[in-house]
Amino acid sequence: MHSTKVGSCGGSSCTTTLRAVRTLPAVRHAQLPGRRPVVVAAAQRTKPEARPAVDKAAPAKQDVEPTAPAREDQAVPTQAPPEQEEGRVELAWPKERGWAEVALSKLVDTVEDIAVISRRTFNKAVPAADVIDRLFRRSSSGALKLVSKKPVVLVLGTGWAAHALVKVIDVDQFEVVVVSPRNHFMFTPMLPGTAVGTVEFRSLLEPIRTSNPFATYLEAACDKLDTDKKVAYCTSAVAFDDGRRPTFEVPYDVVVVAVGEQTATFSVPGVREHCYFMKEISDTVALRRRIQEAFELAALPGTNDEERRRILHFVVVGGGPTGVEFAGTLNDFVKVDLAKKYPELMPYVTVSLFQSAQSILTQFSSILQQRALQNFKASGVDVRTGVRVTEVTRDEITIMDKDKIEKIPYGICVWSTGNAARPLTKDIVNAIPKQARYNNPNRPTATKLAVDPYLRVIGARDMIGLGDCSTMVGNRLPATAQVAGQQGAYVARMINKGYTMAVGGLDTSPPVKIARKVQDKVDEEQVRSLKPVDAMAISKKDKLTEMDIAAVVNNDSTYVQAPQGVDYYRKPFEFLSLGIMAYVGNDKALTQIETFDTSFNIYGRLAYLLWRSVYITKQVSFRNRVLILFDWMKAQVFGRDLSQF
Repeated sequence: MHSTKVGSCGGSSCTTTLRAVRTLPAVRHAQLPGRRPVVVAAAQRTKPEARPAVDKAAPAKQDVEPTAPAREDQAVPTQAPPEQEEGRVELAWPKERGWAEVALSKLVDTVEDIAVISRRTFNKAVPAADVIDRLFRRSSSGALKLVSKKPVVLVLGTGWAAHALVKVIDVDQFEVVVVSPRNHFMFTPMLPGTAVGTVEFRSLLEPIRTSNPFATYLEAACDKLDTDKKVAYCTSAVAFDDGRRPTFEVPYDVVVVAVGEQTATFSVPGVREHCYFMKEISDTVALRRRIQEAFELAALPGTNDEERRRILHFVVVGGGPTGVEFAGTLNDFVKVDLAKKYPELMPYVTVSLFQSAQSILTQFSSILQQRALQNFKASGVDVRTGVRVTEVTRDEITIMDKDKIEKIPYGICVWSTGNAARPLTKDIVNAIPKQARYNNPNRPTATKLAVDPYLRVIGARDMIGLGDCSTMVGNRLPATAQVAGQQGAYVARMINKGYTMAVGGLDTSPPVKIARKVQDKVDEEQVRSLKPVDAMAISKKDKLTEMDIAAVVNNDSTYVQAPQGVDYYRKPFEFLSLGIMAYVGNDKALTQIETFDTSFNIYGRLAYLLWRSVYITKQVSFRNRVLILFDWMKAQVFGRDLSQF
């Protein structure tokens, strides 16, 4: 903030300052020390060499193997964006605040969220039984079409971002419709534990109808989004006995795309046919059954030693948090539980972890990476770094170690190397011309929705992009549950306050709220347009207002062009990182805590206790906390359940 008090500065002193700031429009993109890229308004043409490229490639996933050669599914930097158009103006990139300031802001937001949830919790009304018939009518074409008196907020997905939004959004103001083929939210960080019986599957789930009983949930998949007509075309995820799947249309006022991503295979032959993934509950259910079957097969008479070694060789591909946690959890299961039931098979059991980078858990500090490697070595997990899987067959994995090709027999392979775009995400990006600037057409599976600082999809009207399927232009964020959850709550608050999204982009205004009494008098198109800041004209004023100073300092004309009754949302999304953690087996974990702009590392049993404490407190309901605590106690006292069904 400018140090001059409002209304107290004389014309000469302020004029000097403002004339100095007048040079700002000549700069397009600048990297300031300790700051994110700054994008400032420019009315004149900018030379290409003066503009470093904005972040356009999709952000690296937490489990992606960083050093693997570029393949079909990987994102690579695209060509530099085209030269700035004559007269085009872009928003100034928001200034980054300190950790403590962001944390305090998040705390205030949380109090507001609790107030909204409390009103809904104590609402004794039950959603009407005829809600579907009331909301959906046959259109002239015969298709079922949603009809509502309230503005419709359509949410696609039930992951971290969508679940956080549905929890916080005010259903008294909006008709909230959730469309997803999965009818529950899932606490994904604990999926590895479900594959070995440390926790039960349902302990990690919360039905989306429970998350917000007043939201309309439809178990269906969105096949197409018509961004011009603002209509979603959907097909049921479940079918009648004769195979029919109902279809319907959902016209919306705002659509939130939070469909996440699917597992990336990097075009490696045989992965989809022969590997297990760690993405959905159905994946871990099948994996848990197969692990138990492998030991039963190895225990049968007539199984020779060579076959036992192959069947009981468990391979995990991917050295990110998911792969590492599963490798550590599986090794615990083998050493603690299965060793008591199958002692004669223990000499044949091997747990291997393959990683293409030169280390595992590359998101962590080098000290913690070494700690993880040391723990795996001590507990018997075979870690091979700098290797790349090139093919997977029914009973062999082919890897390339530098120039050497090796075929390794295996029994079960878990593939956890990263994610790729879903078809709907690619369709939306292809339908929006401005998205081409931020996506590489040669890497379609690395496609992401490019969003602005307010999480609006660039080039689309009234569309929000959240979670793994999106990337914020100019500020790469890790593709984690922590980011997605904060994004969902942020968007819900913005919608609750009555701001309208309009078209997303750096060359459009922030979300706007126009008072009802002036809606007929305000030119909305003019309100949403951006103009260069005329610092010279402002500097000639006898008295400067706070808005005048803010307009020049931020090079943002919306501070001075907004008529009475028009309010801009000046709170861009800010991610508050609390740190990262991972379980590495043998009752040990890694924790990298980030607070007050510093970070420190914890390793071992203390980190393991912290890991468990954080995971139990981050559960989305009291029910889930109780279930998981009981699961942990059962596993500790009675051991993990080995029964099959």
